[in-house]
Amino acid sequence: MRTRPLKVALLGCGVVGSEVARIMTTHADDLAARIGAPVELAGVAVRRPSRVREGIDPALVTTDATALVKSGDIDVVIEVIGGIEPARTLITTAFEHGASVVSANKALLAQDGAALHAAAEEHGADLYYEAAVAGAIPLIRPLRESLAGDKINRVMGIVNGTTNFILDKMDSTGAGYQEALDEATALGYAEADPTADVEAFDAAAKAAILAGIAFHTRVRLDDVYREGMTEVTASDFRSAKEMGCTIKLLAICERTADGGSVTARVHPAMIPLTHPLASVRGAYNAVFVESDAAGQLMFYGPGAGGAPTASAVLGDLVAVCRNRIGGSTGPGESAYAALPVSPMGDVVTRYHISLDVADKPGVLAQVATVFAEHGVSIDTVRQQGRQDSVGEASLVVVTHRALDASLSGTVEALRKLDTVRGVASIMRVEGE
Repeated sequence: MRTRPLKVALLGCGVVGSEVARIMTTHADDLAARIGAPVELAGVAVRRPSRVREGIDPALVTTDATALVKSGDIDVVIEVIGGIEPARTLITTAFEHGASVVSANKALLAQDGAALHAAAEEHGADLYYEAAVAGAIPLIRPLRESLAGDKINRVMGIVNGTTNFILDKMDSTGAGYQEALDEATALGYAEADPTADVEAFDAAAKAAILAGIAFHTRVRLDDVYREGMTEVTASDFRSAKEMGCTIKLLAICERTADGGSVTARVHPAMIPLTHPLASVRGAYNAVFVESDAAGQLMFYGPGAGGAPTASAVLGDLVAVCRNRIGGSTGPGESAYAALPVSPMGDVVTRYHISLDVADKPGVLAQVATVFAEHGVSIDTVRQQGRQDSVGEASLVVVTHRALDASLSGTVEALRKLDTVRGVASIMRVEGE
């Protein structure tokens, strides 16, 4: 075993960073045996140095992250501070000064992954980021290494634990959105400001990363269609149950039917209870992968939290350190396919549309005509009177697969009908 330790700089010491430091300390001998050399925590950059951090030598703590990564003797920088800046500058600075980087920064990778990979390659360094998507679940490495010889056609998954907890609570108890969010907040699953989760910004960043790896194509955050889950209601869940479905916030990345482009999107969707993702409960994550040779694979586990995310970070640390000792680097960006990313309007899927209509003869015929005029075929229709409003009814239409653009035109035309009082909800149906 090599005796000179590999020096590690830790940027950020919050929930994840503190767990990374703890595991590096308590499992030091095991890590050394697996890597082939000891690893040494050489510095910890934080914003509030006065805060007590159990198990970390105060002499290692600094507020000068730039000086730490510029020190010249750092082998690996672990970045868990999040956000775009100063993380981006610190990572590129680390490359310039000879260090490899392990990051959990999904937002930065989704926005500037190509530039970061280019900087790593220029300086002969590694950029690993297993912890950026789905916490402890091994997903990035299987996609870019284990399945490197296969053709991946679709990646569909639950990649945000907060939203899955909320939707699962709504499904299992009949709670409304706000009630379920309040419980998630009280239990620590939701942040004080849950916008990044419930409006699907977090999931969209992860979808961009997954799509890029799966399809060997550069996919940025701006390429991902994003729709949050704040408008999902208890009524939507009742409708889903009538169809033998539940509702999940899904990240979906897939090749188009002709294989000439890819799509990436995040939105709530109904999925059949028979689909493996329907059984993912609480704050857990799961990702369903479909490929030519391997067929269908599902990766499941805790998608967030200090210890689970630290597990992914430490796995990357071991891999990067092994490369360091061997004088090599691991896989970098693979974007050779350079497929165009199609807009949401070109996506084909099924839809569940709930309408409030006048309860009188001829309404169904008018609605069906509008669907036909826009080339959207109807699968099933259900109409029933409303007890809370005399003279009005609820009309639920489930379509066959149709272009999103065609459905949008259909809905706009429906709104103009005198007999349609309003569009109560529109939800895509996936997993069939």
